Amino acid sequence: MWPSAVAVGAASVLMYTTSINSYLVAAITAALYIYLGGSLTLWRIYKTFPRDLRALKKYIRLQYLLKRAQRNNLSVPRLFQEVVRSNSGRVAFYFEDQKWTFDEVEELSNQVAHYFAEKGIQHGEAVALFMENRVEYICIWLGLTKLGAVPALINFNLRQDPLLHCIKVASCKAIVCGAELQEALTDIRNECISSIPVYVSGAGKTPLQYQGGIDLDAGLPSCSTTSPPQLANVNFSDSMVYIYTSGTTGLPKAAIIKHSRTFLAAIGMSVMLGLTPSDIIYDPLPLYHTAGGVIGVGQTILMGSATVIRRKFSASQYMSECIKYGCTNEKAGIEEVGQYIGEICRYLLNLPEKPEETQHKIRIMFGNGLRPSIWKEFENRFKIPTICEFYGATEGNANIINMDGKPGAVGFVSVLFPSVYPVALLKVNEETRELVRDENGLCIRCKPGEPGEFIGKIVKNDPLRDFHGYADKTATTKKVARDVFTKGDYAFLSGDILVMDDEGYLYFKDRTGDTFRWKGENVSTGEVEAVVSRAAGHTDVVVYGVEVPGAEGRAGMAALLDEIGSLDLDRIYSGVCRTLPSYARPLFLRVVKKLEMTGTFKLKKVTIQKEGFNPNTIKDPLYFMDNKQKAYVPLTPNIYNRIVSGDIRV
Repeated sequence: MWPSAVAVGAASVLMYTTSINSYLVAAITAALYIYLGGSLTLWRIYKTFPRDLRALKKYIRLQYLLKRAQRNNLSVPRLFQEVVRSNSGRVAFYFEDQKWTFDEVEELSNQVAHYFAEKGIQHGEAVALFMENRVEYICIWLGLTKLGAVPALINFNLRQDPLLHCIKVASCKAIVCGAELQEALTDIRNECISSIPVYVSGAGKTPLQYQGGIDLDAGLPSCSTTSPPQLANVNFSDSMVYIYTSGTTGLPKAAIIKHSRTFLAAIGMSVMLGLTPSDIIYDPLPLYHTAGGVIGVGQTILMGSATVIRRKFSASQYMSECIKYGCTNEKAGIEEVGQYIGEICRYLLNLPEKPEETQHKIRIMFGNGLRPSIWKEFENRFKIPTICEFYGATEGNANIINMDGKPGAVGFVSVLFPSVYPVALLKVNEETRELVRDENGLCIRCKPGEPGEFIGKIVKNDPLRDFHGYADKTATTKKVARDVFTKGDYAFLSGDILVMDDEGYLYFKDRTGDTFRWKGENVSTGEVEAVVSRAAGHTDVVVYGVEVPGAEGRAGMAALLDEIGSLDLDRIYSGVCRTLPSYARPLFLRVVKKLEMTGTFKLKKVTIQKEGFNPNTIKDPLYFMDNKQKAYVPLTPNIYNRIVSGDIRV
């Protein structure tokens, strides 16, 4: 009987203890429930904590890798040498019918370094690189960085004044020009660059034409393939390249990209997306820009993945080349990672459907600029398992990524631990777009659903948080705010308006300069462009505000690309009326045969915005939204005069 009594007693004690523990747990839970804001916060914990935990693990790993690079004073070319030793004999780059191994890239870049050292190029000096995409482009900038020189990666579409500006603003000591672009340099030769030596790459296929040009290819074979001694003096914190902003609102600015920044961009993308050296990266983007030339190529240079590059982007070849290069890899079971930027996904979606577009091995596509309005349609049509949109200016320190494929989101911040990663949305004045400050002179964080400017706190000498600015110091000053979270601190101003949902996901809304006010309401050009483009069959569209005499604010106007006269104006009218509030509907349409675009697939609007809506000076067809006729009608000089005089009220 005794054991039974003991058992009963033990059971009683256990029940009593369990009861106490249950009450204690309940009390703690209730206290937390009240303290943390009730059911909403508990719901946020349930929804976001697993995501935040995954991100934290990756963030810690990224910090470790960056701190290791900083501690060992690694530069990009030094880390590449480690990658070469681990990948000797493997293919690094695919280009057209060529395969370049890691060893070949290392040897040619060493020859480039020795060649320009003999020409007197010094540590810290800028050298303009003006070439179309090819593997030699990568070898040249990599070789120059081994000297500590700073390649200025110039958009190969530029001509005349913008091209001259890019060479001068970086104070370039020499120019490396692709043979295919000699004519563009010749056009500006007498504009203060005649004294700058020009080295021509690819002159064997295209004859040397630039007056005084030097055949780079002829001089390289005699140079040593060994690592240059100058590499030992290239530091983690040194400037690596200049990358120019796209120039959507004016002349490009030369952003300083340091070796530390390159580590963050390329290694950060790899860690956050879970990329591996066995992946093939399909990178058809321009190599003069961060996405293609740093993040994409960086997967090869710093992480050991193979990368496919193209001379120029082709929508019709995107999926077929993913199939081609995925099937020719030496390892079985290879998967591909596709890159996009700007309007590329819309161009792919606009192509006629064909069976091969779902026969690829793409497991992830990543980039920035995918419009939320076509996200799911694109994902479903091309059978893409995961799309990861990232956000970050070339030069900025405010970088986020949507690593789990949340449709429409450009990234997220933790709603439970917002201070772990010091970025924020700050309230701005709707009229002036200036930061709003509280009674202490500090900035005010936005709540979920409130649009605000995205910023990143600046921490000097931190590879994640520092802001290195531009070659032009005046331009740098304009991008920095002071007294943001605390007195005396600094933050990088992205110039972009984002909005956050209850789970901390962030959605791009507009550039601060891409919003106009009409009928007392702010109109987001990006949102209107998405609606009009969809209604017009995914054509190129830019939306902007134009002044109407006697009316407050700016009326919406959309310029639509229509090369063959196939626009359905009734469908466009129906689409904008069905989707947009009255104040956001474009009052005027302009149908054009051509729209200017940056090299990173962003549409320009400055020129056409200045031209307004006057049919007496604009040769393109113009249309006016006539709500009485429920249609866009031709904007005749008579209708224009009646609008200007106030006879037709808008």
